[in-house]
Amino acid sequence: MWTALLAAILFGISTPLAKGLLASVSPQILAGLFYVGSGVGLSSLRVLLGRGTVREAPLARADTPWLAGALVFGGILAPVLLLFGLQLTFASNASLLLNLESVFTMLLAWLVFHENLGRRFVLGIGGIFVGGVFISWQGYLASGDIVGPLAVVGACLCWAIDNNLTQKVSAGDPMQVAAVKGLVGGVVNLVLGIWLGSFRPAGALMAAALVVGFFGYGLSLVLFVLALRALGTARTGAYFSTAPFIGALAGLIIWRDPITRLFLAGSLAMVVGVWLCITERHEHAHVHEVTYHSHSHSHDEHHQHQHRPEEGSREPHSHPHEHVRLIHRHVHYPDIHHRHQHERKPETDSQSS
Repeated sequence: MWTALLAAILFGISTPLAKGLLASVSPQILAGLFYVGSGVGLSSLRVLLGRGTVREAPLARADTPWLAGALVFGGILAPVLLLFGLQLTFASNASLLLNLESVFTMLLAWLVFHENLGRRFVLGIGGIFVGGVFISWQGYLASGDIVGPLAVVGACLCWAIDNNLTQKVSAGDPMQVAAVKGLVGGVVNLVLGIWLGSFRPAGALMAAALVVGFFGYGLSLVLFVLALRALGTARTGAYFSTAPFIGALAGLIIWRDPITRLFLAGSLAMVVGVWLCITERHEHAHVHEVTYHSHSHSHDEHHQHQHRPEEGSREPHSHPHEHVRLIHRHVHYPDIHHRHQHERKPETDSQSS
């Protein structure tokens, strides 16, 4: 939970910082620099830390299709659709439509990837979504061509697909996942900016964009992947959708933006929504089938196994291991060990989501 909220804080703070940088560089180039700062920064950090000290499982060959899909939808299609849509969409419309990413993420997690969603969690994500709409609302809706808004909606859907596919590789090294996504997204956006003729580099601006990208996109994505591993896609998306509130709050501090009634109403709705999500309780008897995989872990009740001498005993650590069949009952989230089936209808609060 806290990794998802911290990811939202880092990403949210990057929004008002990007506002200042946009005065001197095009959106395409800035997005490319953010992604490059993320990818290069995280790759460098992995080298500095040394692979021997990072107790995470490297990406496996079986992860390739999921990661490739996430890169295509989130790193290539979504930015292109968003940039195309922004050219044909009024700012007030686009800011509201971008809130659909969290809704699409939740729906795909429930309908396609079968994450269970209880009533309390659904009410919570509803409050967060309404809060995001209030905070993004600029007081009016402008009419225009339907093509632009549809492109923005398409970008939100692509990022929602990206979120759900990334969950499939969340057992792997989150820094490696984020670095690969950053490098691919950076190259795509920079090539797009150069193709549109908007590449005018300036040393100080590039350095600032790379730093913002490292923290707001790189480290934020690492925390996002860790949250996907521990919470599942829908809950991570719910917590991360508080980023508009964080960005608006940072804007009040950095740019002295006015405090409006809509901001206060949106803040209240988000606080209530997050509280509903945080206080959900999901507990029932469930079955862990035999599983063989590799990821960072400590020897909790789900990880009772023997080690070979070369694997070591320092925790947390990562190595291939087998889970025996286990039936028990405890409070849990749809993390990488609890992707079991539920009844499709929403459950009571004591067994929500």
